[in-house]
Amino acid sequence: MALTTAQRRALLREPAAWIASGAGAGFFPFAPGTVGSLVALPLYVLLAQGPAWLPWLAIAGGFALGTWAAGRVIRRIGVEDPGVVVIDEFVGQWLTLAIVDAALRKMPEHLAAPSTLATLVAGFLLFRLCDIAKPWPASWADRALDGGFGAMLDDLFAGAWAGVLAVAALAVVARI
Repeated sequence: MALTTAQRRALLREPAAWIASGAGAGFFPFAPGTVGSLVALPLYVLLAQGPAWLPWLAIAGGFALGTWAAGRVIRRIGVEDPGVVVIDEFVGQWLTLAIVDAALRKMPEHLAAPSTLATLVAGFLLFRLCDIAKPWPASWADRALDGGFGAMLDDLFAGAWAGVLAVAALAVVARI
């Protein structure tokens, strides 16, 4: 559902909409979920520069704040999981990358780790694939849960799937 100009203006006056839209990324005219995932990448890189727990804290905090903000936007415009809500993509994308980072930290030193750019690209592509395909339980959460919690949880599950698939791919590549 495309938002009218009046709806956009009204939403832009609300702090919850700024959070839910990923600081405006969700207002992109096409593929806002993909744009949200792309915007999340450099933010994750910044988070990953800190202590190893910082991305996990951002994921938990982003999930809680995103649940509230997405719920407000969903109630305001009356559409479940609208395209303008992309904070769920941020959190799902961050989870994918945090899982990969955790695996890379445990990888034996003698195995060559992929470059950061390759890891980001693979994590991005796998998250987008899992977010679109919605493997179970993401598909269940997407169908069964409403409001901000439902919007956030299906992407969290998709992010977990993408992270596990990325780690499996890393394990295969590391052994070749």
